[in-house]
Amino acid sequence: MAFSQKRGWETDWEDVMVAREGVPTTLDCTDATMRGAVAINWKVKSVGVDEWKLVLSANEKKKFSGGASKTSMRLTDPDFQDTGVFSLFLVPRMEDSGLYSCSIKQHQRELEKIILLAILTVTVVPAAPIPLLSTLRLAAVVNPGYAVTRITWAAPGGASMKSEKKTNAGTVAKLPQVQSSDSGAYSCMVRLWGNSGNTLFPFKVDVIVDADNVASFTNITHDSDIFTATKDRTLFPLTCPGVQGDYVRLHWRPPDRKYIDIMRVYENDRWGGSTFFTNHSKRLQLAGPPYNAEAGSFSFLLTPEFEDGGLYICEVFLNDNAFSRRTMLSVLKATVKTRHSSSKLELGCRYSERSQVQSARWTYQNKSRRLDSWVKEPGRIITSLPLPITSDTAGNYTCTLQLKNGQTVWATQAVEGGSVATPSLLPSLSALLLLVPLVAAAVCVLLWRQKHICDRGIEQSLSVHSGDAENVYENPEDIRQAPPQGSVYMDLKPRGEDDVYKELERY
Repeated sequence: MAFSQKRGWETDWEDVMVAREGVPTTLDCTDATMRGAVAINWKVKSVGVDEWKLVLSANEKKKFSGGASKTSMRLTDPDFQDTGVFSLFLVPRMEDSGLYSCSIKQHQRELEKIILLAILTVTVVPAAPIPLLSTLRLAAVVNPGYAVTRITWAAPGGASMKSEKKTNAGTVAKLPQVQSSDSGAYSCMVRLWGNSGNTLFPFKVDVIVDADNVASFTNITHDSDIFTATKDRTLFPLTCPGVQGDYVRLHWRPPDRKYIDIMRVYENDRWGGSTFFTNHSKRLQLAGPPYNAEAGSFSFLLTPEFEDGGLYICEVFLNDNAFSRRTMLSVLKATVKTRHSSSKLELGCRYSERSQVQSARWTYQNKSRRLDSWVKEPGRIITSLPLPITSDTAGNYTCTLQLKNGQTVWATQAVEGGSVATPSLLPSLSALLLLVPLVAAAVCVLLWRQKHICDRGIEQSLSVHSGDAENVYENPEDIRQAPPQGSVYMDLKPRGEDDVYKELERY
């Protein structure tokens, strides 16, 4: 029982009291100056009713119970005429809320006190003892509602709990996935109108968790599956069941793997504000409007890398019910590559979750030109372009992926003339010409030390050294005829005292 004085807000009552349904309560009415030959009358005017009904009437000679009396209702002090204590005891039900009048009459003097009795009803679901991993629901409602300004909930230890006001349910707080450590005394705090503005009264609610009983969610509603595809690094919506829930859990099975490889990658509890995530979750985020995770409307946004395709299962939990939606996702990635040992530009197209793919192909912006492509490995197709890129081969190349359900997704790669580096001989030959004087000078010094005459000319010394037929430069004609091998440069590190320089090296 809680009691608060109230004056000046309404003229209908002087005091406000809130009592928990089913808990013994006393409506206070005392006046030490009213003793001796006195008569007491308790009356009630229920919420929504305009007439007063008699609860009980008593004087020093007799006591009479009225039509509004309940079995539990009685005066707290049978010797009221000696003590001046006229309080009423009752065990209230919800329907007992309303205005109560305590009227005391002595000779020509009469006093009346009107009390507003508000009844608090608390509901705890599931019933104690509560199974592990179930969702604890704490609900509180006060009748009449205008007697209070606010109801809040606190966990054992005093930590505030998130609560929401629900129609017909009152103020609700929830604790999903209950653990053994969640047992204890929870507090329902009712803030009444009072003479100090707001007066707070706590009511204890004991919660016991059954550590030997684990809740099982057998009532699962499955939404229709989604089979889809997207480009890598493109924002993609992962939709969840369209129910307003308590918490959400996202599972992921990597692409082209077995179901046993599934793992939890994200979880969000809107009541406790907690979030579980992994490295994979860094590319995930809860979606904004029209979704609102704080209100229980869940959806995700994924910015996938190529390896983030696969099976996603979004589960939304509401009380003892679970809702599930599966999304099978293929991720498409296009690449451009030129190899140093090749005279071709390679366009690659990779796709994941191959089980749902019908076909994949490369096309050119000029539809009349047909591209040859081949499967380099499962989930990867290749086409190639001759180098250098010309005006006939430059343009947009598109890899189109078609799923078995008919859905298509594509990635376009722009290839521009000169945009892709083509192995070139001119820088290498220019470098060789600049190095001719340096090499010639080195050869002359060496021949002088060996007492040979350097009169065969620089050009001859470059092609043959001593008795070893070692080519310092390749024949330019041979270079032009050979496939491009990348850049050519001179490494001018001496090999030894009697050698000239290392031959050309290629990278």
